[in-house]
Amino acid sequence: MAKKKPEQEGPDFPLQKENYILLIIGFAIIMIGFLLMMGGKSDDPDVFNPEIFNFRRITLAPIVVLFGFVFEIWAIMKKPKEEKSE
Repeated sequence: MAKKKPEQEGPDFPLQKENYILLIIGFAIIMIGFLLMMGGKSDDPDVFNPEIFNFRRITLAPIVVLFGFVFEIWAIMKKPKEEKSE
């Protein structure tokens, strides 16, 4: 009996469609983090504005950016679900 070679439908890429969607979501999370860091400038350059040291810019935004990078790593490493074919 001759062995049958499995038919390939197309090229076998390391990342599937699901991974790319997760990468886009991770990129959006990182962008949200950088947007949270914006602002806090003073209208007058001779006057100090303590608003640049608030919770959103110093704590929340870096945590969101860090979460976005961790999410990106997870999105790359995630294996797609295999389809059952009978």
